[in-house]
Amino acid sequence: METREKIIIIGGGFAGLQLAKTLNNKNKKVIVLDRVNHHMFQPLFYQVACGRIEPSNISFPFRKIFQQSRNTQFRLTDVKSIDTANNKVITDGAEFTYDKLIIATGCKTNFFGNKDLESKAFGMKNTQEAIGIRNHVLMTFEKLILEKSRSDDGNWNIVIVGSGPTGVELAGAFSEMKKEILPRDYPYMNFDQLQIILVSSTEKPLAVMSPEAQEKSEKYLKELGVKFLSGEIVTDYDGDKVYMKSGKEIPSNNVIWAAGVTGNVVDGFPSENLVRNRYIVDRFNKVKGYENIYAVGDIAYMETPKYPQGHPQVANVAINQAKNLGKNFLRKSKNEWVEYEYKDQGSLATIGKHRAVVDLPFIKFQGLFAWYFWMFLHLMLILSVRNKLAIFFNWMWSYFNKDSSLRLIISPSKKNNTQQ
Repeated sequence: METREKIIIIGGGFAGLQLAKTLNNKNKKVIVLDRVNHHMFQPLFYQVACGRIEPSNISFPFRKIFQQSRNTQFRLTDVKSIDTANNKVITDGAEFTYDKLIIATGCKTNFFGNKDLESKAFGMKNTQEAIGIRNHVLMTFEKLILEKSRSDDGNWNIVIVGSGPTGVELAGAFSEMKKEILPRDYPYMNFDQLQIILVSSTEKPLAVMSPEAQEKSEKYLKELGVKFLSGEIVTDYDGDKVYMKSGKEIPSNNVIWAAGVTGNVVDGFPSENLVRNRYIVDRFNKVKGYENIYAVGDIAYMETPKYPQGHPQVANVAINQAKNLGKNFLRKSKNEWVEYEYKDQGSLATIGKHRAVVDLPFIKFQGLFAWYFWMFLHLMLILSVRNKLAIFFNWMWSYFNKDSSLRLIISPSKKNNTQQ
């Protein structure tokens, strides 16, 4: 009996999941390793943070995804290192041998080495962090209504650092929350003091998009009452104040960091294999210096004539690199392998109700139609029909009622180990 090739995939994000699905029920033995038991649809984390949709609506258990698979297994474990000499993955609970290894560990929030920022500001790269933001912001107002004498500016400022799609979408969502939802939840509080502040190191928001999208998104933010601070670089945050290079300070107890990402690198590789915390790969996603190790998605650094500085760290790149690599694995000969070429399918962002910007290769548009386009595309990208329906229902309820019922403060319980 022919021995099946054993392929280990580290990470179940867009790239890892797509690769596993491409190899599903093929003549390969596939094992997916991840530190959480579910795939997360990251583009909608901001809606979890603002209480618009349930975390479960954008989270998909791996065991459910591969329930009918004949060749793919999942293991819940935290990868510690890779023993490249012996083809082993070392985790916190076991060791796994492999014939081929694919690293698809994605990115985490980049605090640029600032430990204060890392410990006191919120990132938003996983479900837990999105729930943490929701809990913290809602708890701020619960405390304010009890401590009426304590009304310092820090309680009333929500500061978002970074004006990419995540920052812009968060700012828009919190602004609508301020206008439509909080006054009804807290009828005896005056929310005029609540400021949504978006701090940007660039002159315009959405710097990676077209000039039209930048201009329109800035206009939308102003219409929503967002205070946009351009050309400002945050240098520190002590839990009470945000400090900027210009010398300006912003009091805030609610700071969300959306100003950059860095790769989730696994121990076991020399530094010359990395560029900006990403594995150097060739056009087939093979890691430099190794014949049986590959990296896909945000963690892969691939130079091409069109992208001499590497590809953008977006879902489209991750999904299509994984799809291309999976198809190559299934070809009979390496001579038949196809190099990866990125086809930019455009970018988009939403800034509150009826406001969105869309840049496609052949057309650019903004406003109401762009908003409907954004909603339709994200709904189609959600994995299951049940989840599509749940999100659609929540969106429609919010659309007509300008409200949602998902503002739950759910904190992990602290186990009391003291014996009675």
